[in-house]
Amino acid sequence: MKRINTQPIGKALDEFFEQNPALADKLAETRLLNSWRTVLGQSVSRYTDNMYIRNKTLFVKLSSSVLKNELMLCREQLVKNLNHEAGREVIDGIILI
Repeated sequence: MKRINTQPIGKALDEFFEQNPALADKLAETRLLNSWRTVLGQSVSRYTDNMYIRNKTLFVKLSSSVLKNELMLCREQLVKNLNHEAGREVIDGIILI
């Protein structure tokens, strides 16, 4: 059986996500939420209770007020690092609850 129109899976997925930008955005959001532990480490993720994204803003509920104050000081850098891990600009800001 002869194959025609073969292409690498990466190229096929790129074309699929270009045709479905809503799915690409959701995938990037999921990638960003999963990268929280990678960017901030195990010790910070231990105090993270809940995270979600609404209107390009990441909401993070923390159980430690000291950690919350520390993270408030470096919010802009966190946004930059998390967007870099997600591979695109997913969030504009972070609100720590």
